[in-house]
Amino acid sequence: MRKLPPILVASLALAAAAACGSDSGSSSGTEPAAQGSAPADGGAKKPLEGVTIEAAAVWSGEEQANFEKVLRAFEEKTGAKVTYVSTTDDIGAVLGPRIQGGNPPDVAILPQPGLVQQYADQNALKPLAPEVQTQIDQNYTPYWKELGSANGQVYGVLVKAAHKSLIWYRQSAFDDAGAQPAATWDDLIKNAQTLADSGVPPFALCAASGWTLTDLFENIYLSTAGPENYDKLSKHEIPWTDDTVKTALEKMAQIFGKKDFMLGGASSALQTDFPTCVTQVYAQKKAAMVIEADFVAASATQSGAKIGEEAKIMPFPKVGETAPVILGGDVAVVMKDTKGAQALVEFLASKEGGEVWAKQPGYLSPNRNVSPDNYPDELTKQLAQTIISAGESVRYDMSDLAPSAFGGTDGKGEWKQLQDFLRNPSDVKGAQEKLEADAAKAFKK
Repeated sequence: MRKLPPILVASLALAAAAACGSDSGSSSGTEPAAQGSAPADGGAKKPLEGVTIEAAAVWSGEEQANFEKVLRAFEEKTGAKVTYVSTTDDIGAVLGPRIQGGNPPDVAILPQPGLVQQYADQNALKPLAPEVQTQIDQNYTPYWKELGSANGQVYGVLVKAAHKSLIWYRQSAFDDAGAQPAATWDDLIKNAQTLADSGVPPFALCAASGWTLTDLFENIYLSTAGPENYDKLSKHEIPWTDDTVKTALEKMAQIFGKKDFMLGGASSALQTDFPTCVTQVYAQKKAAMVIEADFVAASATQSGAKIGEEAKIMPFPKVGETAPVILGGDVAVVMKDTKGAQALVEFLASKEGGEVWAKQPGYLSPNRNVSPDNYPDELTKQLAQTIISAGESVRYDMSDLAPSAFGGTDGKGEWKQLQDFLRNPSDVKGAQEKLEADAAKAFKK
């Protein structure tokens, strides 16, 4: 389920895991094997001269323009010609008929890892070539490799991500109330009370967009239950009636259960979508904080707030023993097993390709060997530290790993049950039972 707006702000392109591992230190480990080296005379034929490749993704506008710069770098290096097709948000509506017609794009970049399994089950994906898998092994943790795999076969590589473990705040509201950025959940709740006492609702919630509530739950759950339980719940290996879920919901109820903590109370929050809640904080100055990802920056800037001054961020505070770091992102897969398709995905998975992309606005790389020096400002580097510090505990958005009927459909599954829990946060047990019933049904399919 795509959750990113089409425009991201340059100052928040994030090096996701830039320092989790060391550089491979060898050119052979950072360049696609199919590309080779350009002859000194510059006139010889490049390795993919005359090869045409079609790549499809959801990106449009600025995101499309930035990705096309990466494609131009690949073309210059290899001699291939790449045509980009924007599917807009509903990529399945474009890919489905083309797969059925036997004419899929050479490469698709899927906005949800769950789609890797879906298309693999339809025999619509081609296994990645050994050269591509070499890039993955050199540049990504085993967890990211697993996200691009299905049925024991590697089909995709995460090439772009979004940082979802952030809380944005309005500096002037904090100054007026005497509040400070929070390092722990208890500090956050204390600050919320301080802000409420000053007459400013601490949180603007975008609860009409149910995915924002799943993001909140996931951060709390990863912190309190730990990475292993997070993985189990994401695969429905433990039920939603488990005590670890109870603990996370009880923490959410510390916000949901206090009307003065939410702008307009629960009823207003449930009528507010994303990014309207960002406008409420920065343009209308009606609340102090919004809990969401790095892409909040676009709406904050459009509201007239300068990033790093009036619009500031804090890492999502520790609720338990784990400092939560959750990413969303996009997975590149091969749909036609051609030399050009494999070479393009190899380039996107490489350190070289990641660093070309990192120089563009609105990009976050899960490639641990992309140097932070490629990112544009100090705020970006500060954000990168949350990824670096998290190391192996970084996790992917849980709702995007689930079947879409449970984790990615408006008015159903997790979105609906968390919205209902916001309406009645005292019924933790009832919320758990409903979540489990919906999850059991979706995971059986």
